Amino acid sequence: MKRLMIVRHAKSDWDDASLSDFERPLNHRGKQAAPDMAARLLKDGIIPQYLLSSPALRAKTTADIFAKTLGLAQPSYNKAIYEASYPTLLNMVNNLPNAYNFVAIFRHNPGLSNLLFNLTGELYDMPTCTVAIIDFEFDFWNMVSADTGTITYYDYPKNGD
Repeated sequence: MKRLMIVRHAKSDWDDASLSDFERPLNHRGKQAAPDMAARLLKDGIIPQYLLSSPALRAKTTADIFAKTLGLAQPSYNKAIYEASYPTLLNMVNNLPNAYNFVAIFRHNPGLSNLLFNLTGELYDMPTCTVAIIDFEFDFWNMVSADTGTITYYDYPKNGD
């Protein structure tokens, strides 16, 4: 079985208009939500084997916080994730190393909502720092395609309030 965790970056800071979208950091709330969400996963024993992230600052920082909290190696960063379409993201998933059965991808919306919908046929909102896990009844990543996954976990920061 393969398991894909998709994580939307934590809340970003819009205060500095001179920064590009790619350079936007996390705001105070985001810096609190990311370790809180990672701690929820740790408490439940949900720990991916491999983290892959957009290198945009807000996604990268979120992934780094998850890695630290979960005791994992530094994430891999792939610029193609930043504005990837569903076909590009699916291609990335299909080419994940089969040695990993549980992979997490960190990026932005609307791409994550679109990925979640296409892989499961279910429409979920993806507020900042949402974590969704999709299970696939396959042994190989290249078998993952539209409507082949089942959502087995869904949580977001305000869900714990």
